[in-house]
Amino acid sequence: MYEPIIDALRRGAAAEALTAAREAVDAQPEDPAAHRLLASALRLDGDRDAALAAVDRAIELQPEDARLHLERAGLLLDGRQLDAAEAELARTIGLDPNQFPAYILQAQLALARGDLDQADSVIKVAARIAPEHPQVAAVEGTLALRRGDADRGLSILSRAAQRFPDEAILRNALGFAYAAKGHFAFAEQAFRGLLERKPSNPLRAIVADMVRRQGRPGEAVDELLPILDSEPGNPGLRRLVGEMELEAGRFDSAQARLKALLSEYPRDRRTIVALTEAWRRGGADDDARQTLEGLLATHADVPDLWYARLLFEEFAGDAAREVVERWLAAMPDFVPALEARATLHQQAGETAQADAIARRITELDPGHAGAELRVVDGLMRTDPDAAVTQIEGLLAKAGDENIKRGLRQLLGRAFDTAGQHDAALATWVELQTEMVPQRLPLPPLSDSLPALPEMAPVPEKAPGVAFLWGAPGSLVERIALTLEHARMPLRADRFSAQPPRDPVQRYGTPAALVDGSLDPHFLISQWRATHAARRVENGSLIDWLLWWDNALLIALRTQLPAARLLIALRDPRDMLVGWLAFGAPMPFAMESPEAAAQWMARALGQIADLHEQDLFPHALIRLDDSATDPAAIAGAVGEALGVELPPLPPGAQGPDHYAPGHWRHYAEPLATAFAILAPVAERLGYPAR
Repeated sequence: MYEPIIDALRRGAAAEALTAAREAVDAQPEDPAAHRLLASALRLDGDRDAALAAVDRAIELQPEDARLHLERAGLLLDGRQLDAAEAELARTIGLDPNQFPAYILQAQLALARGDLDQADSVIKVAARIAPEHPQVAAVEGTLALRRGDADRGLSILSRAAQRFPDEAILRNALGFAYAAKGHFAFAEQAFRGLLERKPSNPLRAIVADMVRRQGRPGEAVDELLPILDSEPGNPGLRRLVGEMELEAGRFDSAQARLKALLSEYPRDRRTIVALTEAWRRGGADDDARQTLEGLLATHADVPDLWYARLLFEEFAGDAAREVVERWLAAMPDFVPALEARATLHQQAGETAQADAIARRITELDPGHAGAELRVVDGLMRTDPDAAVTQIEGLLAKAGDENIKRGLRQLLGRAFDTAGQHDAALATWVELQTEMVPQRLPLPPLSDSLPALPEMAPVPEKAPGVAFLWGAPGSLVERIALTLEHARMPLRADRFSAQPPRDPVQRYGTPAALVDGSLDPHFLISQWRATHAARRVENGSLIDWLLWWDNALLIALRTQLPAARLLIALRDPRDMLVGWLAFGAPMPFAMESPEAAAQWMARALGQIADLHEQDLFPHALIRLDDSATDPAAIAGAVGEALGVELPPLPPGAQGPDHYAPGHWRHYAEPLATAFAILAPVAERLGYPAR
């Protein structure tokens, strides 16, 4: 009598299964098997509550049947009643310790709540029951991933997937293992296979994410649109599609989608940020002003709308001043608005007004770092000794170690301004020495090069490629800011938490090129392979390098003859002092000034070789006299690239560094380090003393 029900369940015919199951229950109301089959039919039909009632009736009739408790646990999991499901699984195992599915579900629940030890314990029991079962491998592989051992997890899952290619849970885990290793194309394949067998919105969203991670945001949007059609009211999904359209360069579509969303959720910061970028990249400044003014008319208390509004006015211009005044009128004594006004005063040279606002901010928000530092900055101009005292007071109150380190760096600069150069140097050196274990080692440098290959012919219509580098203290970051402001294709991701994974990032590359173990063609092909993920369009980019070594010329001369190298340069001794006083874009470890000088002398010696022998197309961009002149920087960089670049707005290049020749204040305490740097300084055109 159960065959018609079971057959209909296998075929997924919910209505047919329900009719047959109800007939069976009516015929034998005390039969627990009939109630269990009715529960399965109701579950297939989507009526979880009725299914739970049916299985409860079956348990009343046969309370010792472990399979019924397992069925009940599954229904509870469907309803996200995790604690109740956990208890039901425990009852299942208590009634029948060989109930393999119960252990699998227990392990999965433990993984979901992050209890990795419990998951490990449970899956070991399941493995004793069915050691070759694919679901055991799925849990073991996932457990290895969660413990950070992606290689082991991928090994377990890939072996099991070869044996059980149709096991969905195994393929799902394998997809995540590939993703954890950065193999997004393989992950996409795994998830697509699942999606084809059983379409679902969550799976489609995962596929879209894998596509996006391969640098194909437009295709990722196309994957998400069917989900959006079925869930048009999902704000998170609408925003995600807009962000991906922005990433794909579909600015008009991104603007329309994100504008509609922002009109409904005007306080959502992420939407404001994405829409602001869509306007900026799409050149839709007028639309941005009009839309933001409309929103501010009814939501003047949303700071993010004011931040966005300011972005579409000239920095520190009259229009920006008018926006800030309206912001303060809407939100009096709001600290960020006061900070904006202080910046306007600072840019206009109204330092007394800027300092007064900073003092007001410290009254409203005692300990506010930016305001406290502005007060210190004012004192450094007018009373350096008082600035030292002020910073020492802030240090005594600071609790966070990162804040303390920043204040100690600033204290050294205050000592310098006060003419206490020995105290300044001692402060900086002590701080640098403490930070050595937390910083990157200095990149190794090749000692000598083999004979360089001939320059290859420059191909026609080669994409524009340049490499940017500057040693610590060179102020290379000001060149980067200028390029970014001009919307040149600068990529600064080598300094980010997720740098490109190519040989140009690796410390061992110079040595491998010199000894021949790294093929130059392979190096450049690997470099190009990261372009999609770095959103490089048409092969054109300016790649800001973490390090430079002339060994790279072994590859560049034959593989990228049309490229150009931009080198930021200052007097090496000023660079060393700047490194001590202000740090560098990449926090390299400085064991001592003398060790840093030895490394810098070798690195800049290679630059001198490059320049003297004209080993590769390059430009030395000297920032000694132009570091505080945005127009001069833009002119020098533009000349090197053969383009015209707009200068940075005044003050946008960051805090002032020391004037050329400031190193002479440290001629005595840094005599050894400067003696190391003097020869290369002369080679690069700087005076010996």
